[in-house]
Amino acid sequence: MATNFDMRQDITQAARDRILVLDGAMGTMIQRYGLEEADFRGDRFASHGHPLKGNNDLLALTRPDVLREIHDAYFAAGADIAETNTFSSTTIAQADYGLEAAVYDLNFASAQVARQSADAWTAKEPDKPRFVAGSVGPTNRTASMSPDVNDPGYRAVTFDQLVTAYRQQMIALIEGGVDVLLIETVFDTLNAKAALFAAEEAFDATENRLPIMVSGTITDASGRTLSGQTAEAFWVSMSHAPLFSIGLNCALGATQLIPHLEALSAVASCGISAHPNAGLPNEMGEYDQGPEDMAQQLKPFLDKGLVNVLGGCCGTTPDHIRAIADSVKNRAPRRTDSAYAAPDSPAESPAA
Repeated sequence: MATNFDMRQDITQAARDRILVLDGAMGTMIQRYGLEEADFRGDRFASHGHPLKGNNDLLALTRPDVLREIHDAYFAAGADIAETNTFSSTTIAQADYGLEAAVYDLNFASAQVARQSADAWTAKEPDKPRFVAGSVGPTNRTASMSPDVNDPGYRAVTFDQLVTAYRQQMIALIEGGVDVLLIETVFDTLNAKAALFAAEEAFDATENRLPIMVSGTITDASGRTLSGQTAEAFWVSMSHAPLFSIGLNCALGATQLIPHLEALSAVASCGISAHPNAGLPNEMGEYDQGPEDMAQQLKPFLDKGLVNVLGGCCGTTPDHIRAIADSVKNRAPRRTDSAYAAPDSPAESPAA
């Protein structure tokens, strides 16, 4: 398989020219459709022995029309990059539903529907090419911490198990046509290290090397990930990889994310991404921050020159992304001395 060289050059050039806009929440949008068990089962899983409602990743196979509408809505709002609906599409996460055998198909199909939407919008607006990021979530297990307070030495997953699961997911995403791998919502750095290792194996298996984005999550006011790292320590742990970008997402709203993003931007030599939640959740777990309020709270990100990629996480909608896209117009991306380079090409910055 040929290396996806031309498309990668396009996204790195786009990142030099402007701040790229990542799309918003997928789950928030799916909830608006009021889907029922039958929507998640479709014909293929009609007799499956586990309840499937709520397994949003499954919609790539049973209701791809819903995902296409959501991708189109985000691109229409001004997004440059769509994330695949594959946050939980690993054998580890899908084991909860007894769907380990469907993982390749979940990732491939989700990549394909996002690819089709991106290509259609690129054809419609050739001066604004659209890209697809293969979403690689953290799984529901941690490699560096015990889930049992009474047995601190216990681990629910091993590094090798994570590598195997991530490699399978990434191969399917690459073969499905993504432009970038996005290892996101990292709460355990060891999980992310397994994902980076798996990415190299997936690149070798597909003979196709793609840019990599990594995005961690600060879990509380301590300014640390769940596995105990500050933003600076998180960068040091990830910096061995030739990253397109590193950033932060989820858990916090824009205002709470600023000091941690400043710390990360001060040390990272690659691009910086951010996709915060629409504020903090209310007592019902819902997000009340409107598009204009969120865009206003993101203004310091732009004034301080902190980001190369900006989008939204939990609670954000196409209206939020439209407000963000409007706010980044004519704003310069963060300058960086990234060592990221395409194979057999001189080292160059995605935002220099």
